[in-house]
Amino acid sequence: MPVMASCSEESRFVDDLRRRRVDITLIDTRLRGVIQRVTQKKSVVLEDVSEVKSGRKFPGVKIIFGHEILKVEFTVSADPENVHEEQRVQMHCFRKRTADDVLEDGVRSVLIDELHEKFGPAVMHIQEQKVIGIGAEVFGPIAQERLCWLQVATKKVVYLFDILLLGGQAFKNGLSMILENRHILKVVHDCRCVSRCLRAEFRVHLTNVFDTQVADLMLFYNETGGFLPDRVSSLQEVLRLHLKLPPTDLSPLCSKELHRKECPEVWYIRPSPPALMTVMTASVRHLLPLRLVLLDALMSDYTILVDAYMSSYHNQSVHIEQIIREIFFIRASGRCRQKHRSCYL
Repeated sequence: MPVMASCSEESRFVDDLRRRRVDITLIDTRLRGVIQRVTQKKSVVLEDVSEVKSGRKFPGVKIIFGHEILKVEFTVSADPENVHEEQRVQMHCFRKRTADDVLEDGVRSVLIDELHEKFGPAVMHIQEQKVIGIGAEVFGPIAQERLCWLQVATKKVVYLFDILLLGGQAFKNGLSMILENRHILKVVHDCRCVSRCLRAEFRVHLTNVFDTQVADLMLFYNETGGFLPDRVSSLQEVLRLHLKLPPTDLSPLCSKELHRKECPEVWYIRPSPPALMTVMTASVRHLLPLRLVLLDALMSDYTILVDAYMSSYHNQSVHIEQIIREIFFIRASGRCRQKHRSCYL
């Protein structure tokens, strides 16, 4: 019973801290802002953040980790309720809209930024799948990348895991079992980045991966008789080429780089703007059908061989050598056309 009372008191204390304006002293600076959340790891999520000494304001929210904090001081606000009431309403409406966001093709987008409520059911649903799509949003140079968001797509749901807020507990409570499960196929476009971040930051080893970027590269190599493209294709290029998606479906992906240039720390912004949520959803929602189309294309030689075998039933004089020559003739006839695919130019 004493433990339960202690936990209850701690929970009430954390709740009382929300919406309080504070000054937080770090090793190299002092920040002022309004507490949006205190995580289980005692990290503080601040909004309306500014540097006390210079007055410089920071866009969005800023996450301050517990081990970085030297001192916390509460400041007096004239009317904190009125100042932040509009922000609270906007935040509530945004979370409600995001949680119930249903796209045109019936795919549902679900934001998960806490370990209770939706996290458990999401992990259970993902574990029941045979194939899932995986995406990630990171910040920082290659040697110092930080995983901010992890997207997981099933046939009808796209889960957006806020890794900055969930932290390593998200992987300890189920995500690592999914990502390391050899019986669940993970479809990724360019697996290098997400695999590197998971391994370096959380010691999670991504297994059983189908990389659509590698599949597109292999398809180009096969169709052109051994030529390699000048560069690998972006996700929007592969979607446009193989799924024939209209520009309206590709526009969120095209704007991704623009968002990053305008604000390098864009994936740190909390709450994440609806435009960024749309970008993250678009990054994974088409991965499952894309895999099937790429597999069919990669198996085209096999399909031709089977058709030739069926034809040989009516012509007993046809030998395997003739069938293989027919395959190479068909491939050679398409080389000139495939060598100049516009998405590689």
